[in-house]
Amino acid sequence: MTKKDVRILAFESSCDETSTAVIKNGREIESLIVATQIKSHQRFGGVVPEVASRHHIEVITQITKEALDEANATWADIDAIAVTYGPGLVGALLIGVSAAKAASMATGIPLIGVDHIMGHIMAAQLKDEIEYPALALQVSGGHTEIVLMKDPIHFEIVGDTRDDAAGEAYDKIGRVLGVNYPAGKTIDEWAHKGKDTFHFPRAMMEDDDYDFSFSGLKSAFINTCHHADQIHEELDKYDLAASFQASVVDVLSHKTIRAIKEYKPKTFILGGGVAANHGLRDRLAEEIEKLPADIKPKVILPDLKLCGDNAAMIGAAAYNLYQAGKFSDVNLNADPSLELPYAESMLK
Repeated sequence: MTKKDVRILAFESSCDETSTAVIKNGREIESLIVATQIKSHQRFGGVVPEVASRHHIEVITQITKEALDEANATWADIDAIAVTYGPGLVGALLIGVSAAKAASMATGIPLIGVDHIMGHIMAAQLKDEIEYPALALQVSGGHTEIVLMKDPIHFEIVGDTRDDAAGEAYDKIGRVLGVNYPAGKTIDEWAHKGKDTFHFPRAMMEDDDYDFSFSGLKSAFINTCHHADQIHEELDKYDLAASFQASVVDVLSHKTIRAIKEYKPKTFILGGGVAANHGLRDRLAEEIEKLPADIKPKVILPDLKLCGDNAAMIGAAAYNLYQAGKFSDVNLNADPSLELPYAESMLK
């Protein structure tokens, strides 16, 4: 390692994954540890905040040691400590923030608070170089947003969800189909075995803005299933999944392509847990390939292992903040409602 290398120890605990990582120069993963809690929450059909917080407490010290050991690093090798401070579950966030602050105070290593959504988008930086300006479609359980990035640290939301995020809708219809939480992967697999025979609504697809709404789709899906139950009609689960996913993918891809045509980014990024959805990845790649050469952006689809919550993405985002001198102090606190700023055009 040369003197110009920067190594960041990152913490992520915003929901039901406890993760630590050591990232070098914002691009290289030297270690990544993820302690998942999925089995603990499956019986409840979703994340239980108190259970998540207790699991974070149980493992965070151990996985911090594991991340340093896997990276063959000591505290003396770490240039900054990064942590997700929002958005997320307040109790879960506090565990990571407390651990990071304690480590920073004990070692004197600078602290960097990172926005969780910025982290998801910066997972792309771990795969390829991002050319700016860039545009990201961030799709996860709690967020569905189109984000314009002027540079590595200035992000603006140009489109947002008005109700259920796409990932949240997947989990809710998964319960109706009897699919264990998290439902996205199974629904995606089923969708590839069925056809869009139900033609569910494509809400807001033709609106002038870049906002999303999946609550109506979710309701239409549930009503269809409940009606079939009442008349004792058996519906094909693969066609149901395919029809639901076709609606989600149609809306997301349509608005994303329109945003690309307007903002003309040099790079397009897909981020968040739903970025692992093969139907969405394939559609966006196909639609972007059809664009004229002069507005066709470079496309970065993150590795599947980096689509879910992980500390590597937090370390990548923190590196950019480190380079810009954006550090936090001991007053850093969890902010469960933290939001990226909205573009000025949305506020007029």
